[in-house]
Amino acid sequence: MAAVKACNILITGANRGLGLETVKQLSEDSCPKRHIFATCRDPDGPKSEALRELVKKHPSVITMIRLDADDPCSIKESAKKVGSLLGNSGLNLLVNNAGIVAKGTIQTSSVEDMKHTFSTNVIGPLLIIKEFLPYLQTAAKASGTPGMSCNKAAVINISTVGGSISTMPSLYDQFPVLPYCVSKAGFNMLTVLAAEELKADEILCMALHPGWVKTELGGEKAPLEPKESVEGMLRVIGSLPEQQHGGFMDYTGNTIPW
Repeated sequence: MAAVKACNILITGANRGLGLETVKQLSEDSCPKRHIFATCRDPDGPKSEALRELVKKHPSVITMIRLDADDPCSIKESAKKVGSLLGNSGLNLLVNNAGIVAKGTIQTSSVEDMKHTFSTNVIGPLLIIKEFLPYLQTAAKASGTPGMSCNKAAVINISTVGGSISTMPSLYDQFPVLPYCVSKAGFNMLTVLAAEELKADEILCMALHPGWVKTELGGEKAPLEPKESVEGMLRVIGSLPEQQHGGFMDYTGNTIPW
């Protein structure tokens, strides 16, 4: 079960795959005063049915919020909505999970695929961190404890080994997803530079690789079930030391090279 003690949590891309499983496990945890803001592109659409069912089971714990990582106006609106619901308590944990995959190589990748993956996987998370930063700062100040932890105020960027410049070349034949990998390498740099900026506010920031997981994004050949991946990630998040600020780890707690 989740070892995360954070009270106010926001998760993007929460209507399917890893995002949905994360909301599920956190909502079943017995942490008092927890509130989860589960965001997705289309809360009323057919792809969000499983999340709506989860909200029905835990109506006092989960609030669905519309947030499209590819739409700056949607990000601004979602931050306003969440801010009005948070009051003075602030946001303890922001999980940037929303992302898209596009297949392709140098010869087959389209301009559109490159722009779309970069917009969703890099610009989206950047704007999300920017818009929700005041609420993270409020939580960090309100904690009254020195240092950094995911239970105080943190940004967790769900990344991938596909964004690792030192690891991906040996996997490229098996996974020809150039637009995705290039965007995730950018996402990793965003994590490192955000960590530099957030240090002064004592807001922990790091990147987390969930493993190769059986989701719409990961495909049926993936060896990991979402349940196992999320259990591992929540264990890592719940016990992150301050030394991992600006770091890159996987769901088992191992460090991944940039």
